[in-house]
This record gives sequence, C-alpha cells and structure tokens, in this order.
Amino acid sequence: MPLVRIDVNEGRNAQQLRDLSQAVHDAILAEYGIPERDYFHILTEHPLGQIFAQDAGLGFERTKDVVMIQIFTQGGRSQQAKQSLFATVAAKLSDVGVGGENVFIGYVENTPGDWSFGFGRAQYVTGELSIPKK
Repeated sequence: MPLVRIDVNEGRNAQQLRDLSQAVHDAILAEYGIPERDYFHILTEHPLGQIFAQDAGLGFERTKDVVMIQIFTQGGRSQQAKQSLFATVAAKLSDVGVGGENVFIGYVENTPGDWSFGFGRAQYVTGELSIPKK
C-alpha cells in the first residue's frame, strides 16, 4: 500500500494531472502487484519557482515539466524490484509526455506499524488488514 506524493509546477490541465497520477499507479500495480484500489496519491501543483530540481551532477537539464515523486511503502523489497519500479514509472510517464530527465523519485520505506487507514488504528497491527507480501 504505497502512499504517493506527486509535486508538479502549475500549467497542466485536470486530465493531464489525472494521467500523471494514473501512470504512476499503473507502474506500481505492474511491478508490485498491489490491489488496484490501493490508490493513495496526493498531487500538488506549485507556482513556478517553488520546485528546485537540478541534475545532481549527472549532466542534464530538467524543465518546468519536472515531476517530483515520493513513494512511501513498507520495507523489504529488493533493490532489483525498486530499480524495476523506477524504470516502469519513467516509461509510463513517458507515455503521457514526461521526459525521463523530468522524472525524480524518492523512495521511503517503513514498517506495517507505521500505517493507519482510519479510526486511529494501525490495521496491519490489529489484524484488520493482512500485511502485503513483498
């Protein structure tokens, strides 16, 4: 059950924003096999000048179309699984017009006890939800 935050600069229409979110979700579905309704995304638009995303010395330039993605999920997946997810996210975003240089992903792992889906209970801990298999 990843929680995904997507930050972009203003300028895309409502359909383009939905397409970005769906592309990231489709990549997670394809790579991690989560249930389709495990769809928890926060998409935030920012005025130009509020997102800074340089190349970290890799020798390419990003544009105003940069898509900053944070994926919060339970730990335990292999580095190979993460690399495959990153590649699939980039490919799916390419399909909706985002160049690879504009895809930035931060991946944050946690434990089942770090999640509450409502009512102030940690449903993985209480047994209301089964802990997803990796």
